[in-house]
Amino acid sequence: MPKGEGKLIAQNKKAHHDYFIEETYEAGLVLQGTEIKSIRAGKVNLKDSFAKVEKGEVFLHNMHISPYEQGNRYNHDPLRTRKLLLHRREISKLIGYTKEQGYTLVPLKLYIKNGFAKLLLGVGKGKKKYDKREDMKKKEAQREVERAFRERQK
Repeated sequence: MPKGEGKLIAQNKKAHHDYFIEETYEAGLVLQGTEIKSIRAGKVNLKDSFAKVEKGEVFLHNMHISPYEQGNRYNHDPLRTRKLLLHRREISKLIGYTKEQGYTLVPLKLYIKNGFAKLLLGVGKGKKKYDKREDMKKKEAQREVERAFRERQK
């Protein structure tokens, strides 16, 4: 199965609006206790999350996984920092990217692949306001073309 495919749990739609995504990596997650049950139930939010390389390891910050409803006192902290599992050569590439000015690591999708929770991590360069406006114009023009094409088909 190619990277980025599996049962989609959560998607960061704002990431493609705010960043030019240049490269993507598939990473596993180190989870505790009831976190995987909450993920399978779809109780995840990637909106404000980001990844950082710290001491040769990649960590995911601000990803919200709601506490499991049937969990007991061993439930997890919803906003804790989670370690991402990547190969050494991928981490060294990410270190090179993040040292360059303007690049950041953005989580794009969270999905389940072969029974494991996977995160699609993108290397993004921030868009300026005029880039965002240009993208919106292109989308609107594409919608108009499709709308006109549909009208002709009728």
